[in-house]
Amino acid sequence: MSRLAVITGASSGVGAATARAFVARGYRVVLIARSADRLENLAAELGHAATPAAADAANADQIGAVAVRVMQTQGVPDVIVHSAGAGGWKTVPETTPDEAAAMMDAPYFADFLTTRAFLPAMLARGSGVILHVNSPAAILPWPSSAGYAAARAAMRGFHEALAQDLAGTGISSCHVIFGRVASDYFDNNPGVIEKMPKVAALIPVVSPDYCARKLARLAERPRHNSVFPLILRINFWVAVFLPGPMRWLLRV
Repeated sequence: MSRLAVITGASSGVGAATARAFVARGYRVVLIARSADRLENLAAELGHAATPAAADAANADQIGAVAVRVMQTQGVPDVIVHSAGAGGWKTVPETTPDEAAAMMDAPYFADFLTTRAFLPAMLARGSGVILHVNSPAAILPWPSSAGYAAARAAMRGFHEALAQDLAGTGISSCHVIFGRVASDYFDNNPGVIEKMPKVAALIPVVSPDYCARKLARLAERPRHNSVFPLILRINFWVAVFLPGPMRWLLRV
């Protein structure tokens, strides 16, 4: 039987592109997102290799039920791709408690709860790859991103702790950061582009297909941390050695 990938945030952007890339490589895919219509359309495009599973990945009961159904009918996933994410860029006073909670739901709680639902079976089998798709804000927060950056940092912290727990189990936890992706996120969050630091202009915008190709390769050859494109990786190195100047650059 072909390998199985579970993809959250699969209804659009990086998640949908990743589903296409994995199917092209012979995987079966389970598509998870809240938008049932979009999932059905994508599954129709991808054919029998794709199974739509409309659910809120940040809801323990919903994702738990999906996991039980998937493992009964499809088997234990070989790869989990966490690409669900949302949230606008606001200061603390501008962010309501409900907005802060929603930003923690996706990506952090969606990542944690989906991983938790499938992990015991993956541990019992002794193999698998978990890919956490994250934002540069996890490492380099900029102004007006308090709730967004905190949720992304939580996702990064979860990956690091999970990787420690998984040492020697045959399962790899991989943290993947992409720079700005040409997706509908910016259309759905008006005003965000104007808040981007000027230094971000130095980093090429990448396509969802670009991200999907990188994720497909990492599923085959997992790495603890990966950053794309290269110029973004250089920015992270600068931040390690010159943290003060980098924080200043992120404010201008």
